[in-house]
Amino acid sequence: MAALLAGDEQTPSLRGKIDLIYIDPPFDSKADYRTKVILPSPARGKKGQPIELEQKPTVIEQFAYSDTWADGTASYLAMITPRLILMRELLSDRGSIYVHLDWHVGHYVKIVLDEVFAKDCFRNEIIWRRSYSHNDGNKFGVIHDNLYFYTKTNAYNFKSVFVPRSKEETEEEYPNICEITGKRYKSVSMNAAGQGEPRYFGEMGLLFPPSGRHWVWSQDRIDMALAEGKIFFSSAGTPRYKQFADDIEGKQVQDMWFDFMAISSRSNEGLEYGTQKPEKLLDRIIQASCPENGLVADFFGGSGTTAAVAEKLGRNWIISDLGKPACMIMRKRLIDQNAQPFLYQAIGDYQVEAAKSTLGRKFRIGELSQIVLSLYGALPLPPEENPGRNLGRDGKTLILVDSPNKMTGLPTLKKAITLRDSVMGGWDKVIILGWNFTPSIGHDIQALNDERLEALVIPPDLLDRLKKKGGIEKMKGSVRFSSLQYLTIKPVIRKFPLTPRYQKRNSSDEIIIVELDNYVLLSLDHQVFLRVLPP
Repeated sequence: MAALLAGDEQTPSLRGKIDLIYIDPPFDSKADYRTKVILPSPARGKKGQPIELEQKPTVIEQFAYSDTWADGTASYLAMITPRLILMRELLSDRGSIYVHLDWHVGHYVKIVLDEVFAKDCFRNEIIWRRSYSHNDGNKFGVIHDNLYFYTKTNAYNFKSVFVPRSKEETEEEYPNICEITGKRYKSVSMNAAGQGEPRYFGEMGLLFPPSGRHWVWSQDRIDMALAEGKIFFSSAGTPRYKQFADDIEGKQVQDMWFDFMAISSRSNEGLEYGTQKPEKLLDRIIQASCPENGLVADFFGGSGTTAAVAEKLGRNWIISDLGKPACMIMRKRLIDQNAQPFLYQAIGDYQVEAAKSTLGRKFRIGELSQIVLSLYGALPLPPEENPGRNLGRDGKTLILVDSPNKMTGLPTLKKAITLRDSVMGGWDKVIILGWNFTPSIGHDIQALNDERLEALVIPPDLLDRLKKKGGIEKMKGSVRFSSLQYLTIKPVIRKFPLTPRYQKRNSSDEIIIVELDNYVLLSLDHQVFLRVLPP
């Protein structure tokens, strides 16, 4: 969000440009949401059942949320409040925000929302029934979530949403039948609270509204309704309006949403993502609060439902998540639905922010590199050979610590090889310690084919652990620098089924064979749990 506010040479700032923000942040439920992947055949368990992989939360997820639960609700609010403030800055003057929570922390966050967006910009607390029933022990079953709907100003985009009425609902809501047309209608009052001027009502002449009330229609609209025979008068002489069922698109959606529920195991939408929300939920929100060609944002993207629905509705979108599995699922989901081309970026510098918190706002990147070298067990090189303070030695191995605010990729690999062969007469090997890596890092390492080059991962939660354990000396010997996680594939094979000479080859029959050549696990901290599913 800070990057969107700041902008750069290629992308202008989006301050005040976003029409709608929907977020589905953690509910402070202490739940451990894991990404589950069911392997297809031929991967099977002992009895032939599909194998389910269950992945622990990534280190960066643990790092980013470690303080969220540390002090309970107080630390949760400390996490969400500055983010809501940035969201308000991103919203346009006609923009809206929907914050999706439940009973765990919703009432506390509403107080924060009242402060950030102002009480008079609160529009609705929407109750969404996500299931028919739930067994919660010795209490009433909890079957709903809460959506808090706020706007940036009192002039905002909103379009009423309608759903079809059943025959029974139509008969109940529109009990009267017009003697002339035979159509159903209901009697609607034409006045509301507040002082107002009199209006002419045809043969009834000039009529004053009841005391303390005003006529809700202009004179022109009253004249038109009289001509159409849609105004009648009660026995007391009060004008009433005939609202015909056929004139209304359907049943207007209110603040209790009971017409769709959470995604079931039988749903075609299901992506095996623990917090995935149904597309109907986002469809309703976007239709109501984002104009055509408007911009929608979701900063707790999860399975990507917001982007998927916005894409289908022709809205522009921005979506983000700090979890790598979530980003993979979102990207694949959009590709699978043939989304228009979109930009995928890695943004965020958690390590630098953590370093500022631990070492003070005046810290330098070189200081961070010195800490990493020390925890790795390397000795720093002399200052004249080490102006960036990011080079060290471990025996006859050169150690290079890359910057936390850049992606370690091919340029860094080539630089490391040059330093290995030139600094202080050369070294037997060079090891790069990196924070973030480019998606092509595995391919780049394989292409260089240099046995004297290695890349290791600096734990992203290093500084968080350093702050909690109270010093570098206490951490020495306990920090593990993991092998780099990447995969490589063998050359792709294209095959066509055999066809008679006289038969033209059909391109749709082409078979693509992709085979993994190598897969390197990140570390023992990222365990893969195998579990055989029941029949």
